[in-house]
Amino acid sequence: MAFKDIIGQKKAINILLGTVARNRIPSAYLFAGESGIGKKLTAINLAKTLNCLKPKTPIDCCDECTSCKKIDSQTHTDFLMAAPEKGEIRVDEIRMIEEVISLAPYEGKRKAVIVDDAETMNPSAANAFLKTLEEPPPQSIIILISASPDRLPETIRSRCSRINFSPLAPEQCKEVIRAIDNQDTEITDSQLSTLSRLSMGRPGLAISSDLIEERDWFFNLFGEMSGGRNKETWADKEEMELWFNKAFMLLRDITVLKITGKSDMLINTDLEDRFAEMSKAIEMKDIIDIYGKLSFLKGYLGFNLNKSITWNYVTIIMQNLKLKNGVT
Repeated sequence: MAFKDIIGQKKAINILLGTVARNRIPSAYLFAGESGIGKKLTAINLAKTLNCLKPKTPIDCCDECTSCKKIDSQTHTDFLMAAPEKGEIRVDEIRMIEEVISLAPYEGKRKAVIVDDAETMNPSAANAFLKTLEEPPPQSIIILISASPDRLPETIRSRCSRINFSPLAPEQCKEVIRAIDNQDTEITDSQLSTLSRLSMGRPGLAISSDLIEERDWFFNLFGEMSGGRNKETWADKEEMELWFNKAFMLLRDITVLKITGKSDMLINTDLEDRFAEMSKAIEMKDIIDIYGKLSFLKGYLGFNLNKSITWNYVTIIMQNLKLKNGVT
């Protein structure tokens, strides 16, 4: 895939191509935006374009030469992709990056390093990485990718040229999902529409995970909570965060029906009847109260909340939602 094949993110790509055309490429970029909207794909294509052996005009990689293919397969000697391990980027990973980019390019024009989920760097890793950003080696480029750039130290953010990425429009999401969907299965227009809405402008999420299965999982736990049953809890912090995000989606759709009554504005259009019943029986002040309590809790997930205590408290909140809606 080349820049021309990326769906959406036209503004971000044009900024990048402008810097390449003027040969004013910064030593470090920060690609900021929600997960699943094309930040990593764009970063890889920038690395390919800078090292392409047969670059296209207008500026783009050929996507066919040995350099492009090696970067795609992550076997290029001048390309490195770093990502968190067990939810964290440690100092050893940063030391490896320093070692790689300290050497002159071996087979390409530039050393290119992509750090995915850069906000997960622990304090030691962030401090070590800051030294690299302060004295960037020549003929190298570092691209930080982050869905939560505010979690990065200001000292790191200030040394990167920031490019903001935006969620895609519904039709663009459909186009991305359709293009990358498994060739062995046929996706119906109805399924495509549901996946597009559930991804909320982030088609990468629909490709990397089963959003419908995740929604079913959420409603199963919601049923456990609403019925006052404690048969299971979340497995880890990631599951807790996923559940909270799905709960916000539920509250959002209930609110939309409560205020507008327009089903075409729902994310979960296929669950219109279920959401309509809930929206009729709950007051806006109660929705706001539930949302406020859940938002407060979600803000503390990074502090490793006790799962059982949090589950019990959230159960009380969701029981109230269920009872107020008269759903058994």
